[in-house]
Amino acid sequence: MSDIASGDMGPWLSPEELAFVRRKVPMLYVDAVPVQLNDDGSLNSVGLLLTVADDGLTRSLVSGRVLYHESIRDALVRHLEKDLGQMSLPQLPVNIVPFMVAEYFPTPGEGWHDPRQHAVSMAYIIPVMGDCNPSSDSLEINWFTPGELKTPELQGEILPKHVGIVKRALATLGWV
Repeated sequence: MSDIASGDMGPWLSPEELAFVRRKVPMLYVDAVPVQLNDDGSLNSVGLLLTVADDGLTRSLVSGRVLYHESIRDALVRHLEKDLGQMSLPQLPVNIVPFMVAEYFPTPGEGWHDPRQHAVSMAYIIPVMGDCNPSSDSLEINWFTPGELKTPELQGEILPKHVGIVKRALATLGWV
């Protein structure tokens, strides 16, 4: 786990300061695609969090900012434990190399869009071996087969900025 004290896990900046920084500096995020694998190592299912958004319920990936002076590995562990619970037993690889890098721009039409900021997100496929008990802002985690994830109905429930990451993860795992 991170060397950052649990009491320091709140925002390091006030909301006003964070909004100012987001207008001036690209923010670094990690996205984790939790997966359950079959005994032969093939993909069984992908986990999506059910969360409350401004416009209702939505499905999303484990995602969050990398804090100042926090390693990528520690950020992944922190977000996985926060969103999936401490008994989820995520299996992080020895070599932390993302399967994709997503770049978000505040200007529509210039790639992926996040109206709040210019952000760079490194995405990882993370096998989960234990029991998931979502905490924090998530209501539950649901596991979907690759076939289910390809349906327009389910893709319509996924947070728009995560749909592309889910599609790329499926392609990376051989489900084109």
